[in-house]
Parts: sequence; structure tokens; C-alpha cells
Amino acid sequence: MKKLAFGLFLFTVAALSACKQLSADTKSEISLSSYFKDTTAGVKNGGVQVVQITTPKGKFNVWTKKLGNNPKIKLLLLNGGPGATHEYFECMESFLPAEGIELIYYDQLGCGNSDNPKDTSMWSLPRYVEEVEQVRQALKLDKDNFYLLGHSWGGILAAEYAFKYQQHLKGLIISNMMMSCPAYGKYAEDVLSKQFDPKVLARIRELEAKKDFANPEYMGLLMPNFYAKHICRLPFDKWPEPLNRAMSKLNNSLYVTMQGPSEFGVSGKLEKWDRVPDLPKLSVPTLSIGGQYDTMDPAHMKMIAAKVQNGSYLYCANGSHMSMYDDQQTYMAGLIKFIKGVDAGEKKVTL
Repeated sequence: MKKLAFGLFLFTVAALSACKQLSADTKSEISLSSYFKDTTAGVKNGGVQVVQITTPKGKFNVWTKKLGNNPKIKLLLLNGGPGATHEYFECMESFLPAEGIELIYYDQLGCGNSDNPKDTSMWSLPRYVEEVEQVRQALKLDKDNFYLLGHSWGGILAAEYAFKYQQHLKGLIISNMMMSCPAYGKYAEDVLSKQFDPKVLARIRELEAKKDFANPEYMGLLMPNFYAKHICRLPFDKWPEPLNRAMSKLNNSLYVTMQGPSEFGVSGKLEKWDRVPDLPKLSVPTLSIGGQYDTMDPAHMKMIAAKVQNGSYLYCANGSHMSMYDDQQTYMAGLIKFIKGVDAGEKKVTL
């Protein structure tokens, strides 16, 4: 009888312990009703908030949209291009809301639903950094909840923002972007160009030398020989609709001014941008994401994680520049693990 009573006592202690653990675990998760509760005042509009920004050329409106509500994890997305839209990030809706991660879409000035001043003097990295800071303030993001993800050009913008304002960040994600445009150009020339048919490459170089970028033949050669191999490794007729939609709205003025005529190297305002020497200054937990078949060097993107103070690296073995599509499970699982790890207090997350 004593043995039975003692056994029941142990069972009760274990059960209470398990209940306490379950309670603690539950507290760390956000409920479905809380996540989808619209906390905005006034007439509901699906989470859209138009932010008025101040620039040297006057005031303009930029478009943002919040999906979900998590006071501890708010992920602001910076699209690439430069000049694309937030829309190709829509794939994240299939993964992140289920994990309680709040998504914030944002079209930069000149992109998508935001104002387009049609003034190339405004296509400037320092000005865009201040734009992001004004958006942060308007959306009330801070070091206790603010995760910033920048993809491609957005990765340059996210890094540049962090160099100036990392005190406001909880976590930084640099997705598919090197921290040196000269190194990016060298990788395109020394590695990627070698993968072309020599005759095709010669014709591309001929068109570039003539600056005949409007010639349909130029992009006609790059699409099957470069974009299909290094931008998104899916058949063209199966490129995801959000990706096609975002690219169809590309602001060509912004793209050419900053990047140059194509993804095959860089020749615009960003041509000499290089922040590798400054990477050790970043103390915020930072995730660098690289794909094996990217337009960017995956070894360089791994180096980013090693040089910052608290770096993590996510390698997408089957991914290209759009690893969130062509190595989707790896990309999303790693992104979620990083964000949840940082939220739990980790500075470096093993992926």
C-alpha cells in the first residue's frame, strides 16, 4: 500500500511538473485569435498603413501592410530589385503566420503601391536608409520586436540601415546578398560567365559594349542562360505568380540607376559599394542566407556570418537568388528557426 501511495505521489509530481512546463511553453506561443486580432483603431483596412515620409524633395507616401499581430516578433521585409515590389514575399504567408511571426510588407519609395517621384536623384542608398527609419518609427518597431529582412538589393539596404541604427533591431536577416558590389561583379565575371556558352557570352558582351540594352536580344540571351540558372531555378512557365507579378512592376528607372541594365554584375550607383571591412561592427544577431546557384557567391555570404559579432548562416544547397522559391523548405525552416532562436535569447543560431 505504501508503495502504491508513493507511486501515486511520484505520478502527481510528474504530472504537475508537466503541466507547469506546458503552461510555460504555451505562454511562449501566441494564440491564433491574438495573432489575427486587428488592433488598429477606426475603420479596418486589412492592416494597410500608409506612412508619410519626409525627404529632401518633399513629403511622399509609402505603403505598408501588416499580416498578423505578435508584440515580440515583427518582420519588416525589404524587397530587391532595386525597384521590384513586396509581392514576391507572399510565399512567406504559407509558412510564417503558422509560427506566429508577424509579417510587414513594405513598398519602398518608387516601388509598387508607394509614390513614385520619378526623380533619379532620389534613388540614393543614404536616403533609403532614412526612409526605413521613418517607417520603423511610424510602425512603432523597436529592439524588443523589430526583425529586418532584406533580400538582394534589400539586403544592401538592411545592412546599411543596421550600420547606422542597429540599436533599434532585435534581429537582422541579409538574404541572398554579398556585402561588396565589386566582389559581386568579380564573381559574375570570374565564375558565372565561365558557365556560359562562349558564343552566347561573346554576343552578350558585344551588346553591352554598344550599350544596346533595349535590344530584345540582350534579355533574350540572359533569360535562359543566366536568369533561369541563377535567379530562379524553375521552368519559366512555372515561375511563381507572385514573383512574376512583382517583376512585371519593376521600376526600370530605379533599377538601372542603382543596379545597371541586368543582374549580370552591377554598374549603377552601387558599383563601388563595399561594407566587408565594417561587418565586425554589427553586434545585432544576424542571419546571412546564401544559395549554391545564386548570382551571389555562397562562400562570401557564409563569410558575412563569420565576420559579424553574432552571425548565423543558412545554406540553401538547391537554391539560387530566389531561394525562398527554389529551395523553399530549407529557406523557410532556417528563417523560422533563426527568428525563434533570437526570440528565445540566442545570439547565434545553429541552422
